[in-house]
Amino acid sequence: MSTNTVGPATAGPVGGAAEDPSPGPATASAPGYRAGRTLPLRVEAMRQWRRRRTMVMALILGALPLVLIAAFAIGGTPSAEGGRVTLMDTATASGANFAATCLFVSAGFLLVVPVALFCGDTVASEANWSSLRYLLAAPVPRARLLWSKLAVALAFSLGAMVLLPAVALVTGSLAYGWGPLELPTGGSLPAGDAVPRLALVVGFIFTSQLVTAALAFWLSTKTDAPLGAVGGAVGLTIVGNVLDAVTALGSWRDFLPAHWQFAWADALQPQLEWGGMLKGAAVSVTYAVVLIALAFRGFSRKDIVS
Repeated sequence: MSTNTVGPATAGPVGGAAEDPSPGPATASAPGYRAGRTLPLRVEAMRQWRRRRTMVMALILGALPLVLIAAFAIGGTPSAEGGRVTLMDTATASGANFAATCLFVSAGFLLVVPVALFCGDTVASEANWSSLRYLLAAPVPRARLLWSKLAVALAFSLGAMVLLPAVALVTGSLAYGWGPLELPTGGSLPAGDAVPRLALVVGFIFTSQLVTAALAFWLSTKTDAPLGAVGGAVGLTIVGNVLDAVTALGSWRDFLPAHWQFAWADALQPQLEWGGMLKGAAVSVTYAVVLIALAFRGFSRKDIVS
């Protein structure tokens, strides 16, 4: 039952004799076997939830708002410099402002780390533990294995992005009060409208990070070193940010996902603007689809030896 799953279409699990690329007769005739029932999402989710790195990342994201509150308590209320008001300057105006500020200071890098960690540690960690071939020998179809791991990794990434503003909104409301969202450009949004706007911001940040997620996932199928996949995704994301800072590239920067990473600021305006967020989402999704397709294509032909 395992030979057609562990090895590629033309080789066994360790590069042995050629095999029939069609589903093996043992797999097809196994009583009660259903490919769609292998590696259920709840099982994979519980495996990932019990990982130490998941707990550590949750603690870091949950502690960030408390660290910022302590910093404001020690350093005093932020104030505008040079007459220009920024989102940071309004951080202590209300709980909604504090949550928006936490997203602002973390969207550029901190939220990249859990996405790269959850998506880059998926397949590579199994290979590093030498358990990948045993999962496939269960037999779990390769596509099913990848879809299960990718879905859970994306769910955990979204959970990380929701956790930060949720904790910030609660702690910020306790520290600074529940009130309208004061806008840096002037005016304010009622508290009832601010929460849906913050939810939209989180949704866009998650969409913009799909590039990092797909890149980490693709690298995870290429290496047995989880840190290599995670570090490679984070490193290339930083390279994208550096390239976006090169103004000499002109309009070519529009094709960089990093160019649109703060387009969510348009959601924190009196009149909601969709243009930048739609363009950024289109660029991110396009890159993500290509990278995920490459991951599935490469993994389906790969010899699994670990």
